Amino acid sequence: MIPRTIKRIFLAVILGSLVFVAGAGADDIQLPDMGSPADSVLSNTEEARIGRMIMRDIRNSGRVVEDPLITEYLNDIGSRIAAQTNEGDHSFTFFAVDDPRINAFALPGGYIGVHTGLIEASRSEDELAGVLAHEIAHVTQRHIARAIHANSRQSILTTAMMLGAIIVAAAGGSSDAVQGAMAVAQGSAAQQQINFTRSNEYEADRVGIAALADADFDPYGMASFFEVMSRQQTTSPEMRAPEFMRTHPVTTARIAEARSRARNYPQINSDDSTSYGIARARIVVAQFDTPEKAIAFVEGGDYEDENDIDRYMRAVAYQRAGRYFDALPIFEERLREDKSIIAYHNGLGPALVGLDLWSDAGEVCDRALNLFPRNVPLVIEYGERLIELRQAEKAHTLLLDLLNNVPPTPAQIRLIARAASMAGQQAEAYYYMSEYRLMIGDLMGGIGFLQRALQLPDLQAIQKARFEARINFIREFMTEDQLRNMQSSRPAGLSGSNTPR
Repeated sequence: MIPRTIKRIFLAVILGSLVFVAGAGADDIQLPDMGSPADSVLSNTEEARIGRMIMRDIRNSGRVVEDPLITEYLNDIGSRIAAQTNEGDHSFTFFAVDDPRINAFALPGGYIGVHTGLIEASRSEDELAGVLAHEIAHVTQRHIARAIHANSRQSILTTAMMLGAIIVAAAGGSSDAVQGAMAVAQGSAAQQQINFTRSNEYEADRVGIAALADADFDPYGMASFFEVMSRQQTTSPEMRAPEFMRTHPVTTARIAEARSRARNYPQINSDDSTSYGIARARIVVAQFDTPEKAIAFVEGGDYEDENDIDRYMRAVAYQRAGRYFDALPIFEERLREDKSIIAYHNGLGPALVGLDLWSDAGEVCDRALNLFPRNVPLVIEYGERLIELRQAEKAHTLLLDLLNNVPPTPAQIRLIARAASMAGQQAEAYYYMSEYRLMIGDLMGGIGFLQRALQLPDLQAIQKARFEARINFIREFMTEDQLRNMQSSRPAGLSGSNTPR
C-alpha cells in the first residue's frame, strides 16, 4: 500500500505537472529528479493503480470526450509511437479532454490526455504526433516516479499548499492567480523543483524525437509545434509570465535544439492520415455552441472546391443539426469513393435512422462489421441501433463480446448496462452500472448498484459471489467518511438521471 500522505502529494504533483501547454492558466509545475532511482519510490504497478484513481476523477469531471472515433484515433497513433519507446514495461491509454486551451499531459500508469484545443491547433498529424511522443517519453523515462522522490525531500505541507493552489488557479485560467499561488510556497524550493522540470522536458524532447522518427513520423514535427506555441506566447498577453513559471518553457534555444536533434534522422515527408482529418473535423464541429453556427461555418465555401475532409465535416454538421436529408448523400458519396474509412460507415447508419430507414441502417451496420469486426465505434453505433429496435439481447451479446476483447470506455459500459436492462438481465445491468460509476469516480454509487443487485430474488450463486467480492475490493479504496455515508445512502436506480443513455 502507498502511504496516504504520499498519495495526496502525488495527486497534487501529477495534476499540476507534466503539462504541455500554450494556453492561459496552464503554468503548472512538475517535480522530477533526474538523479533518483524511481523504482525505489514508486513501482510500475503502483503507478498504474494511482493513474486509475486519477482517471476516475477526470472522467467524473465530465470533460473527457466520449467520441469513439476520436478516442480510437488517439490510441492508434499513440500506440504506434509508444511501441518505439516502450520495452513492455508500460501500457498506455490516450484520451481527449474537452477544453479549447492548447494542452496535453501525462499521468501515472501511462494515461495521456490531449485537449481538443491542441488537436485543433495542430497544423499536421506530425505536430500532434510530436506532442504525444513528448508525453509518452515522460512516462517511459519515469519522470512521474522521480517527482515523488524529489518531493520527499521537501516539506509535504508546503508542497501540497503550493501545488493545490496552482491546480485551482490553472483551472480558472488566470496567470495572475498562478503567480499568487507560487508565492505561497518557499521560493528557493519551488525554483529547484522547476529546474528539475526543465531537465525532464529536454529529456522528453530527445526521447520523443527518436520515437517520432522510428514510428515513421516527421522528426521535425515536435519542433514545428513548439513554434506554434512560441508564436502564441508572443501574441497572448496572458502568456508573458516569467519563464520559470512554465513547465514547458518554449524558448528559441529549445526550438533550435529540437530541430538540431531532428537533423540526426532522415526527414520523412508524410501526408496527414484521413483519420487525423476526421478527428479534427469532429472536434471543430463540436466546438460550436449551436448546430446552426456549425453549419454556417461548414457552408462558408463552395462544396465543389472542398476536399474529402471538408465534405465530411459538412455531413457531420448537418447530422448534428438533424438535417439527415442533407447529410445522407455526402456519406454515401464518401463511401463510394473509399469503403475503408470506418467513419463514413459510422456516419451513414445514423443518417438512415434519422430518415426512418431502419432496415437500410441495419444492413449498413452488418456490412461494416463484416469488414471491421470488433471495431469499437462501429460496435457502439450498431449496439445503439439494436437497442432502439428493441433487439436488446442481440445488442448485449455484441457489446459483451467487444468488452471481453477491447479495453472499455465509460460510454461502452453504460451502453452494456442499458442493453442488459432491456434484455431483462437486471443483475447484470446493475453490475455494469456499478462499473460505470466506478470509472467516473463514484465509489459509493458503484457499491450502491451492487447492493441492489444482491437484493434481487433470482440472483444466481455465482453472481452473488462475484458481486460481494467486487464490493470488498471497492471498499479498500474508500475513506472512513465514505464508508459511514454509504450506510445511510440509498443507491441510485436505473431510472431518471441514472438511466444509461
